[in-house]
Amino acid sequence: MPSEEEPKLLWTPSAERIESATLTRFARWVQATHGVDVTDSYDALHRWSVDDLAGFWHSVYEFFEVTASTPPRTTLGSTDMPGAEWFPGATLSYAEHLFRGKPDSALALQHASELRELDWMTWGELRDLTARIATGLKFLGVEPGDRVVAYIPNIPEAIAAFLATASIGAIWSSCSPDFGVRSVVDRFAQIEPKVLLAVDGYRYGGKDFDRRETIAQLQSEIPSLEHTVVLDYLGSGSGSDAPANTTSWRELIRQQEPLEFAQLPFDHPLWVLYSSGTTGLPKPIVHGQGGVLLEHLKLMNLHLDAQDGDRVFWFTTTGWMMWNFLVGVLLTEASIVLFDGNPGTPTLDRLWDLASEAQVTTFGTSASFIASCMKEGTEPRGGGRDLSALKAVGSTGSPLAPEGFGWIYDHVGADTWLFSTSGGTDVVSAFVGGVPTLPVYLGELQARALGADVQAWDPEGNALVNAVGELVLAQPLPSMPVFFWGDEDGQRLHESYFDTYPGVWRHGDWIEITDRGTAVIYGRSDSTINRGGIRMGTSEIYRAVLAEDDVVDALVVDVDGWMPLFVVLREGEALTDELTARIKTRIRTDCSPRHVPSEIRAIAEVPRTLSGKVLEVPVKRILMGQPVDQAASRDSLANPAALDVFVAMVSKDG
Repeated sequence: MPSEEEPKLLWTPSAERIESATLTRFARWVQATHGVDVTDSYDALHRWSVDDLAGFWHSVYEFFEVTASTPPRTTLGSTDMPGAEWFPGATLSYAEHLFRGKPDSALALQHASELRELDWMTWGELRDLTARIATGLKFLGVEPGDRVVAYIPNIPEAIAAFLATASIGAIWSSCSPDFGVRSVVDRFAQIEPKVLLAVDGYRYGGKDFDRRETIAQLQSEIPSLEHTVVLDYLGSGSGSDAPANTTSWRELIRQQEPLEFAQLPFDHPLWVLYSSGTTGLPKPIVHGQGGVLLEHLKLMNLHLDAQDGDRVFWFTTTGWMMWNFLVGVLLTEASIVLFDGNPGTPTLDRLWDLASEAQVTTFGTSASFIASCMKEGTEPRGGGRDLSALKAVGSTGSPLAPEGFGWIYDHVGADTWLFSTSGGTDVVSAFVGGVPTLPVYLGELQARALGADVQAWDPEGNALVNAVGELVLAQPLPSMPVFFWGDEDGQRLHESYFDTYPGVWRHGDWIEITDRGTAVIYGRSDSTINRGGIRMGTSEIYRAVLAEDDVVDALVVDVDGWMPLFVVLREGEALTDELTARIKTRIRTDCSPRHVPSEIRAIAEVPRTLSGKVLEVPVKRILMGQPVDQAASRDSLANPAALDVFVAMVSKDG
């Protein structure tokens, strides 16, 4: 429920911080250039950015000196959703903008993993590796529009391979090697890739995972693949042990031609991301080169405030949109920090150690990681760590609890800019979150992002203030999907976002917009489970669980890091230790090791709506302590008594 009192003020930016923010410089430039009075407050700037949508995005285009080899005819040709037409006629390159103006000797990124010590890469080295990969891909026949897919962890080779793919005009898509075969095939096979880039294996939590057999299965189940390139990352695929019918990474990068950038239409596909597979196969979401470029120039410069000398870290994998976000930081003059591995190995100090060693200025993580640190009694500034460079902490993935806000200020630092953000894979951005010139209040997101006409709507489409409603985008964003792959008539795209409110994007979150302009997210209306940077839809977990003959139905939720799986067994069967082990093994193999449930319990029936949908979100709310009558309407259920077991569980444990 929305709060009636103004929450506690936790942080206020200093006058020096406000003065140095790129956002401040942008607002003054807008006022001087366009004669619009937007310097008095962020609210005035945001209001102008949605009242004059075309004027705002044209200003972003001008301020950040976007270069188009063919200039656009206009800024916004059509405002229809879906189908908005951004910068029609423009041709450009995302990768070219990312590399421009970067001195060869400047720091581009730092990287560490469970297999590699902390190291760094200059812009010259990144440019060289990107050129070599692009040369190799062209030798393999990759052309504009071809799909290059990667089964690679969050390492520099992944960054360079994406940039090489984008420079050609080919289309990138990636999955973390944590993903099981079926989850990878369900994603990649839909887009019919020409080339697969993969690692021979990886290390997570101190254990080595060989992926050579998985690579062979992917080759077998994705018939469009013409070439497979394997990076010897784990060290298991050398010599005669290398997977059959593959090219070595060393061979791919053996030659180097000058790095060139194909000039592409504004909406030419840049990459394909995926919905989490909550219902059916994951939806292949296609974003355009120009749309992502404009959105990320705005987000990383004005909202993240990434500047020269900053070192931005975000814990992620290549299977989560925050990896794409992190790549976007390279559009600024800041450098980035990569990490591959278990953030809890050997302890939850690991990422705080990295922040000290890499002199991270912005530390990005998830709400669940912060909650885990709280429970474990982690002391970020303990152990002799030097966090003097740390200025900001970002949190995303799920709503950050008020206790998490308090913990950051108590244990990380009182002068820390904490920005909790909300957005999504769908737009590969955040449309509510950080503003470096605004204060931070307990439990609240600072503001709606510029150019994002975010509103809270009731079922009739009326805008709400100080009340919870559906999060909608009433006007288009440049980074909205250009289409779903294979969705020829656009029906799946329309059903995903525009069925509830015709012509208006319904995102699937509950949100409250306060009269102070702040926001509170009350959770997603879908049931994506994000564990350790791996997003997995519940339907994918169910597919694995229900492959066991003795299991006839299932329900899984994630409650602040505790992930119970409830199963309905075939009549006469019992939940033995052997069956429990088989279920966990199947989830580990088919989905990901991080989605192995915390515990498995047998129940009589799974609660469902009258239309047959599983009540995941209401069950989660019940397990979090919400009264059952507030969590779900029993009248809308096919089997209302099925909720009783969860109510009893809370009563017993409480």
